[in-house]
Amino acid sequence: MKHIFQEGNDPTKPTLLLLHGTGGTEQDLLPLAERIDEGANVLSVRGNILENGMPRFFKRLAEGIFDEEDLIFRTKELNTFLDEAAETYTFHRDNIIAIGYSNGANIAANLLFHYQHALRGAILHHPMVPRRGIALPNLAHKHVFIAAGINDPICPPQESKDLTKILKDAGANVHLHWENQGHQLTLQEVESAAQWYQHL
Repeated sequence: MKHIFQEGNDPTKPTLLLLHGTGGTEQDLLPLAERIDEGANVLSVRGNILENGMPRFFKRLAEGIFDEEDLIFRTKELNTFLDEAAETYTFHRDNIIAIGYSNGANIAANLLFHYQHALRGAILHHPMVPRRGIALPNLAHKHVFIAAGINDPICPPQESKDLTKILKDAGANVHLHWENQGHQLTLQEVESAAQWYQHL
């Protein structure tokens, strides 16, 4: 997968996995990583799917309707890539915190849904529930921050509430943060995520 790796200055810190939104690239979320933890490793990945020329992490059938078969395949592909990247760049595979926005947040959430040891935690900006009606692994000791917009037309508030409940029911420690905004990524929610991260 096309990516950027930036080595941090403290090997005890997590590796921040950056996952962009639809139409983004591996450059998009680099400023977020600096705000969250400038001393951590950064692994920023570009989605392997193109939708009308725009990079994404998995296919969708329509707005808000995911191609579940492709979602499952691409999540496995990403998890395998993380295994390989940990070897290549010699970072701790069990100490990855994902930071995802929109489409990137959705595949990060799906990593948690399918792979118990894929992530130590995640910061999810405007995610939806990736899949419904499936059994999740035991997510005890996993930490998740969800940022949601009260007026988000793409990710309705109920999606954020449902995702929070599903993750909590699987044992995860989840903090749900609301902004009086739409689907845009705001400075306020990034600052809130940074404060949350400091207490991990």
